[in-house]
Amino acid sequence: MKKMSLLLVLILLISAQSVYAIPAFARRYKISCTTCHDPFPRLKPYGDEFAGNGFVIEEEEKERDYISAGDDLLWLNRDFPIAAKFDAYAISSDKTDVNNDLQAPWGMKILSGGTLAKNIGYYFYFYMSERGEVVGLEDAYIHFNNIKGTEFDIMVGQFQTCDPLMKRELRLTFEDYMIYKQRIGQISANLAYDKGLIFTYGIPSTGTDLVAMVVNGNGIPDAGADKLFDDDKYKNIGLRVAQGIGENIGVGGFFYYGKEAKLDMLNQPTEMTSDLMYYGPDINFVFDRLAFTGQYLIRTDSDPLFIDGDEITTTGIVAELVFSPQYDRSRFYYTALYNRIDSDWDAADYHTATISGTYQISRNLRLIGEFTRDLEHENNRFVLGINSAF
Repeated sequence: MKKMSLLLVLILLISAQSVYAIPAFARRYKISCTTCHDPFPRLKPYGDEFAGNGFVIEEEEKERDYISAGDDLLWLNRDFPIAAKFDAYAISSDKTDVNNDLQAPWGMKILSGGTLAKNIGYYFYFYMSERGEVVGLEDAYIHFNNIKGTEFDIMVGQFQTCDPLMKRELRLTFEDYMIYKQRIGQISANLAYDKGLIFTYGIPSTGTDLVAMVVNGNGIPDAGADKLFDDDKYKNIGLRVAQGIGENIGVGGFFYYGKEAKLDMLNQPTEMTSDLMYYGPDINFVFDRLAFTGQYLIRTDSDPLFIDGDEITTTGIVAELVFSPQYDRSRFYYTALYNRIDSDWDAADYHTATISGTYQISRNLRLIGEFTRDLEHENNRFVLGINSAF
């Protein structure tokens, strides 16, 4: 399996007529990375809009950028955009068997994104190595933008169900947004990666955004012996309503519901099931050089241990504050991140506070220094790292 995965990456690299970096779009349109990022991988509003338009700046599109071969229905990029991302860390912890660890590379991935047709884009990345493991595809989807000239979009593929809330892949810290990753008991579902569809609709007159999703609800496992990705007959649904208030404030509410069947020793669904629900508000605002995003979530599971039918309630908080001393021209960035999970299932409890600093050597190469205090287990973690895209 690993050999086939690596072969796929090599085929992608060889087939590209011109190897682009994740400054691929910066090269194509001759714009700085700061047009979309502040700093990379964190997106500015314009970067969100660019991705939502299928990675196209319409006014800069030229016929010479595509190959049609005389067929009006053919829309091929003249050059296949490929990027690479390399992350490496040195980590020191107080209360671990190995106090100091060199995790280089921590991750290595290949990325690509672009257009398939007018108002249709694609994006994917392939993890060649994440902590030494060939993970394979994580984000991978096709995006149908402005269907029939409206503000209605559809994304089909594999994505994180927390993306409408806080995008884990775009954070500046080594420390994660933990409530989105946490699983409870034997339940597969969380708010990280899943397979399905996302529907979005924007109401420009009111500044309201609506996001709905339908997903398998069991993550992104390999297809089983029956060649099916979902392991039971149930689908999970999610809904987020977000409202802009002026130019600098946004508030939202999120709801997610699903059902999951207990699997037997042959990984076949049984009659035992557990209901899952998330709900809670979020807020974000930008005030001068400060940007804040906060999320409060309540999760309920009716019988996640499949033992006695006891309901387990979990609450989660993630709050992030980013300071950019010179706005998007900054070379230094400072981040404060707070994570807290309180659950009736004690194994899920988590409580950390993080302070992180980023220095941009160049727009696509940054150094980070980070300190995290584990308030749950009274442990300290120091991280020095390098993030690059090329």
